Amino acid sequence: MGVVTNRNGGTGPGSAGTPGDGGRGPGRAGTPGDGGTGPGSVGATRDGPKQDRSRATRLRLLEAAVSCLAERGWAGSTVSAVAERAGVSRGAAQHHFPTREDLFTAAVEYVAEERSTALRTLPPQDRRTVVAALVGLYTGPLFRAALHLWVAASNEPQLHARVTELEARVGRESHRIAVQLLRADESEPGVRETVQGLLDMARGLGLANLLTDDGERRERVVAQWGALVERALG
Repeated sequence: MGVVTNRNGGTGPGSAGTPGDGGRGPGRAGTPGDGGTGPGSVGATRDGPKQDRSRATRLRLLEAAVSCLAERGWAGSTVSAVAERAGVSRGAAQHHFPTREDLFTAAVEYVAEERSTALRTLPPQDRRTVVAALVGLYTGPLFRAALHLWVAASNEPQLHARVTELEARVGRESHRIAVQLLRADESEPGVRETVQGLLDMARGLGLANLLTDDGERRERVVAQWGALVERALG
């Protein structure tokens, strides 16, 4: 679990810009390429606020889906439950995300990208601080939500293919970010394995955190790993 591409979280059918949601498509006032002049330009001007509302609704749904999945698991996370939490109708939710699978895979992807963006913009720091930041990715609600999605995918054929592909991208991006933040030179023998070992350790701590909040022990483990990574990478 880690980070993904597509920063607007707009995977799957129903992303902003499909016909009828205030984005592109049939029904937009004005003629193509007229720059909003001529008949219908007033309607075209109104598209701006309409698109903003559509994006805001979509964002609320994505964030509500992640929190719902983290708290209730897959079985308790229905489209209706997410719509209620987001303060929108079920119909509005299905307008943006026609299926349950569309909603939850897009939600995990969106929040993962938000977290990765925050990591990528961190100022230069010592490696021990970076280790703690990377572990933090796996001990919060995002990892909990993603784990529920991964488990569901193992038993839900309609989820399996898309979650497998998402996990592969997430893993690659997590590794890239870790290499960048740690200033690791993977041309050196053993460096790639050191970085991957760190991410595997972080994932294990995230799993342990699902059952018990063992923050004190985790802090000691992370501090030791920070020291080991510092020595291993020079």
